[in-house]
Amino acid sequence: MADRQKTMIFGRNKVKNVFVTNGILQDVDPSKWKEHRFGLPVDRWSSLKDKSFWITGAGTGYGSAISTALAAAGATVFLTGRRVSKLRETLQKMSDLNIYTDKCVLLEADITNYKDILSASEKIKGMCSSLYGLVNNAGVPPLASSYPFQDGTIEYWEQTIKTNLTAPWLITREILPHMLLGKSVRVIFISSEAGWAFTSGVGIYNVSKAGLNNLSASMAEEYTQHFKDIDIQMNTLDPGEARTEMNTHSRTSPYSVVSMTLTLLSCRENGPNGKFFRRDGTHLAFSYSSPYDKSLL
Repeated sequence: MADRQKTMIFGRNKVKNVFVTNGILQDVDPSKWKEHRFGLPVDRWSSLKDKSFWITGAGTGYGSAISTALAAAGATVFLTGRRVSKLRETLQKMSDLNIYTDKCVLLEADITNYKDILSASEKIKGMCSSLYGLVNNAGVPPLASSYPFQDGTIEYWEQTIKTNLTAPWLITREILPHMLLGKSVRVIFISSEAGWAFTSGVGIYNVSKAGLNNLSASMAEEYTQHFKDIDIQMNTLDPGEARTEMNTHSRTSPYSVVSMTLTLLSCRENGPNGKFFRRDGTHLAFSYSSPYDKSLL
């Protein structure tokens, strides 16, 4: 069940409810996936089998962990990344965990290149009858500068916005018609609460995440208005910090995001849409959107 907590969020003297879904696992041992199923009940775990998912940034960090967990559940997984060598490393990790990789497809693509997005999308359309889930995970980190708005180059600004904001929009837009064929759509935008922060030194990154947070909620609203007969669930997930290429010194495993990701991807009809969550199961308010007020498990 979901616990309700009181907290101060978004503005002076404005108290809003925050909900927490109990049972979301953190820092799980991936080698014991058959025992814990990353926190999913048996029926939810089984529901992922034979469904198709597209994961961007699948060669490292969160994307690699999420892809591995979906493959363990028996899903078809399309793994996208710029470096095919890293995608192959993800497959090797799966094999090391006794996870079959025969339903995994590697798609080398630079998501800042629109032609690569189109090519990957067309390949996926040709290999599955419909795509059930998309995880927009790929992103670039903040610039190592204490003064990025002044010192940062136009090239860095454009690269950050292209990767963290433009690419998720284009990827979702291009593959959505194929997702609609299945009558159920699950999209997760891996983002950050940096999108409502004003931290000095990472401002350009914050701007990109502010745009991504709004993109997720806005697309959720627009698509549900246009496709009222389709079960659309598009949500934003803040993975926090863990051991990834962006944060190599962290002691937290990138598998810490998997339980919440699979929980959202396996939600039944009439689940959350246009909502914001943390990896630990916390449901957050965002802008004019109140927290999702039901348990996810």
